[in-house]
Amino acid sequence: MVTRLTRRLFAGKLMPTDQVAMNELLISLHIERLPEGVFLATSESLPGLVAQGRTIEETLEIARDVAKKLIESLKEHGDPLPVSLQPFPDQCDLLAPIGV
Repeated sequence: MVTRLTRRLFAGKLMPTDQVAMNELLISLHIERLPEGVFLATSESLPGLVAQGRTIEETLEIARDVAKKLIESLKEHGDPLPVSLQPFPDQCDLLAPIGV
């Protein structure tokens, strides 16, 4: 299953980290089931994000932690953040996996 955002983001451009003062950002994730039975999450909007888990929920949790650490590192080093990391809008549509 793939988690997608319904709004398209401006991948490839950068914004200064000092312009980012919000607590939550949106990130586009690609999640796939590997032949070994685990799930792998990657993100074109945040290079370097790779997370693997036994379930989709675990994979999402790990991906969030990795994204947070990558963003903190960019800020600490004064590097710009990709503009594809958008502030969370007043509303948006997300596909959310639910185990049954």
